[in-house]
Amino acid sequence: MEILALKEFLDQKAHYYESEIFVLDDPISVPHRFQLKNDIEIAGLLTATISWGNRKSIIKSANFLMELMDDTPYEFVMHHSPKELKRLSRFVHRTFNAEDAMFFVKALHQYYQRFDSLEEAFLPKEGENDLMWAITRFRQLMLQLKPTERSGKHIADPSTGSAAKRIHMYLRWMVRSEKGGVDFGLWKRISPALLSCPLDVHTGTTARTLGLITRKQNDRKAVEELDRVLRTLDPIDPAKYDFALFGIGMEKKIKI
Repeated sequence: MEILALKEFLDQKAHYYESEIFVLDDPISVPHRFQLKNDIEIAGLLTATISWGNRKSIIKSANFLMELMDDTPYEFVMHHSPKELKRLSRFVHRTFNAEDAMFFVKALHQYYQRFDSLEEAFLPKEGENDLMWAITRFRQLMLQLKPTERSGKHIADPSTGSAAKRIHMYLRWMVRSEKGGVDFGLWKRISPALLSCPLDVHTGTTARTLGLITRKQNDRKAVEELDRVLRTLDPIDPAKYDFALFGIGMEKKIKI
């Protein structure tokens, strides 16, 4: 497919899938339950962190985690008692268990004692043209609490080759404009132009079918390869194509 035809095709699909209807069956529905910025940040991070597997299961687990936090995640993070923290012993989602949930709450408690927003943790440095190193710095910041090895594995590290799919998805949620009715546009100091498309089985398969990437592994190099193409199609808002690639992948076949 020629580049102009490909752009038109993907633009149409991105516009079609970026609607409020998308929210209903997507993990982003969990942070959409909240109004306060810090509640959205925390609910979004925790939901994105456990976002692998069946989407209905992810949403169910994330809503249960919010329930264990009294549906006030920021208040719980900042002011929980030891007894209240033990409620999280009831939580498990696949390989993410109570120990991991408690680590995240404690790490976020320390973080918000220093900073007003999680945006601070992801700010790019001068000369960086994506958020890969910002994600790595966020991971290092969280690991200052010295979690167990198992809990640390739940925070991706692009510097070791990870595609960091869930963190890229979270960044899309927080940074992209809310005008489409899906993302939040909460963070104004990070340009949407720096966002990368979250690369998973669906988006990767679709991207390869369309000839957007050639690398077989869904890793950091594949993300960078996809970045180069999507930023050619839209240098201002390349992550909008996440909707197109994911939606086409969920259709099971490409309809042109």
